[in-house]
Amino acid sequence: MKTWILLIGAGIALGCVSGNLYTAPDSCKGRCEEPYNEEDECHCNAECERYQNCCEDYYTYCSPGGDRAEVAEHARSSEGFSSSRDAITDGDLLHISEQLYEADHNKAKPTDVIINPQHRLSPDHTGDQEDHSPEPLYKYVNEKLFSKPTYASFIKLLDNYQRATGREEDITAEELKEQDNFLKEVMKTELMKKLFTFLHKKNRYSSEQEFVTDLKEMWFGLYSRGNGEQDSSGFEHVFSGEVKKGKVTGFHNWIRFYLLEKQGLIDYFSHSYDGPWNTYPDVLGIQFSWDGFYKEVGSAFIGCSPEFEFGLYTLCFIARPGRACHLSLGGHSLSIQTYTWTKSTYGNGRKYIATAYVISS
Repeated sequence: MKTWILLIGAGIALGCVSGNLYTAPDSCKGRCEEPYNEEDECHCNAECERYQNCCEDYYTYCSPGGDRAEVAEHARSSEGFSSSRDAITDGDLLHISEQLYEADHNKAKPTDVIINPQHRLSPDHTGDQEDHSPEPLYKYVNEKLFSKPTYASFIKLLDNYQRATGREEDITAEELKEQDNFLKEVMKTELMKKLFTFLHKKNRYSSEQEFVTDLKEMWFGLYSRGNGEQDSSGFEHVFSGEVKKGKVTGFHNWIRFYLLEKQGLIDYFSHSYDGPWNTYPDVLGIQFSWDGFYKEVGSAFIGCSPEFEFGLYTLCFIARPGRACHLSLGGHSLSIQTYTWTKSTYGNGRKYIATAYVISS
């Protein structure tokens, strides 16, 4: 079985009450007795003492020995959840990701999207910037998909940004309403309701409104990728795409790609890997030119709904910040790696999302 890794920039685990609710990947806060993962920077289970790879604050938060119960009680009262009872385990992630996969009722049917991947390029040559595929990637897309509320509200967001980093974004009142409308529509779906229910049970959010409010900040809140200008957001980078230093950055959404290719603004060059599915959502890593700017590997799900990507990225941003987040989709293994935008925060130290993309492993 192939394993696919989905990288989604910038994430940190959430609690549900005041204070710094995020856990850094080099911290044991909220991670006590978490199963060993070789990709973690440091570890928080009893074996870490033996192997001398504990996080520096292991004794503060996990407190081996007689003080552990007291620390757990403190965690419940001050953080809103205890590390043992409310920890999101690897098994939890496999289970909830299959639930989200099954709940993606708005995904494309096999007859809705026909792609023409053409030339497959060796991963060693993705930087060559040569067009090996004379035809477009998309042969056909049933655009009736785009009339579905989550698609329609998602597409309205895509033209709200200046793609060049270093240029201040001017978000209008109308665009703020479009953000709210997108969140409203995705939260109507079974998929996002399942995600909220899961996070609520894990004590990460006390109400759906709290969840939606945080979604808006973590995804749409502006931060600076340049010299202090409020020029970027997680949503812009991941779904709309940006250009920095003459190269495409982010841009990992199939709908955005299709719409720009249809306008003649995208030239598809090749693909360097294909996902393990024979239906949608598929996974592709592609090379392309966007209006003259090159993308070495623009990886994405193909044929999924906007809420599917949005929900999976959010899940892993919260559950496995800065670490591999192992999921199961239709019986296929897939992982998401999250990172936070570390140079600025919102609220009480919460972090913004920076990027998201799929790679093969």
